Amino acid sequence: MKKKGLLRILVGVCLVLVLALMIPLMSGCGEKMVTVGISQLVTHPALDATREGIIKGLENKGYVEGKNLKIDYQNAELDMTLTASIAQKFVAEKVDVIVSIATPSSQAAVSAAKGTGIPVVFSAITDPVGAGLVKDWNSHPEENVTGVSDMIVVGDDVNLIKEIVVGLNRLGTLYNAGESNSVFLTAKLKEACKPLGIQVQEATVSTSADVLTAAQSLVGRVDAIWVGTDNTVVSGLEALVKVCEDNHIPFFPGDEASIERGGIGAYGFDYYDIGVQTGEMVANVLAKGKANNIPVEKGKIISLTINTAAAERMGVTIPQSLINKAVKDYGK
Repeated sequence: MKKKGLLRILVGVCLVLVLALMIPLMSGCGEKMVTVGISQLVTHPALDATREGIIKGLENKGYVEGKNLKIDYQNAELDMTLTASIAQKFVAEKVDVIVSIATPSSQAAVSAAKGTGIPVVFSAITDPVGAGLVKDWNSHPEENVTGVSDMIVVGDDVNLIKEIVVGLNRLGTLYNAGESNSVFLTAKLKEACKPLGIQVQEATVSTSADVLTAAQSLVGRVDAIWVGTDNTVVSGLEALVKVCEDNHIPFFPGDEASIERGGIGAYGFDYYDIGVQTGEMVANVLAKGKANNIPVEKGKIISLTINTAAAERMGVTIPQSLINKAVKDYGK
C-alpha cells in the first residue's frame, strides 16, 4: 500500500511538472501573429538603418519576429512602378500594417491602402503634408496614416557651412526634382541662404547615374555643396564625393550615414533612431488597430556629426569648437 501511495504521489508530481511546462507553450501557441509589410524605396545606409531600427522598436514593445510578428520586407530599388506593386501586394495579402520607408514608397502605400482599413506608418519622410500623405501633422481623422518625419533644420546646416567655409558666397546643391521631399528642402535652402546673401546653384538628377555629371557641372561655380536627404543623390554619393575631393569643394550632406561615406558634417539624425521611433509607433498602431488618431512625429534626436578627414581632403579645417561639440567624428 505504501508503495502504491508513493507511486501516486510521484505520478501527481510529474503531472504538475508537465502542466507547468505546457502552459507557457500553450499560451504561446495562442498568441496572435501579426504581419507587418515593410516597403523600402532603395538600398542605402540611411534607409537600411531605418528598417533595422523599426524592427528594434517593435521588439521594444513586445513584437518579436518569429514569435508574434511576421515581417514581409520588400525593396523597390528605385523602381517607381515596383513601389506601387509592393503596396498592392500588401493590400491583397491584408497585412496588419504597411510600413513605408521614403517618400515614393509611402505615396504608393497610402494610395493602395486608402479605403481598405489597413493603416500605413511612414518613416524617413521630410514633408508628409507636401507629399500628400496627410493633410495635417496633428489631426488627420479621415486618413488612416501616421509616421515619423526626418525633417531637418536647413538653416542650421547653412550656418555650419559658414563656420567651416570662410567667405561662403555660392552654395551648390544636387537633387531629384521628382522627389517631393527634395524639392521642399531645396526651397528651404534658398529661404535660409537669401538673407545671408548666399547664392544657391542647382543641379538636378533623375537617376543615381546622373550624379557624376551633375556634380561636375558645379565645379568652378560654387564654394561648397550641400545635399539634403535625397534618395537618388545618396544612392550615387561616391561619385559626388570624388568630384568634391578632386576639386577641393567642401561637401556637406544632410544625414549621418553620408558623413561616414565622405561628407564633412551636418546637424541631423541617426536613421536607426528614426527607425526605432517608427517601430514603437507601429506597435501603438497595432494595439489601436488604426493610425488616424496618432499625430505625425518629428525625429526626436538631432546631433552634430563630422568627418575631419573628409574636411582635410576637401581643403578645409573644422574649427575646434565644432569638433568639441560633435557627438561623433568619422575621420578618426
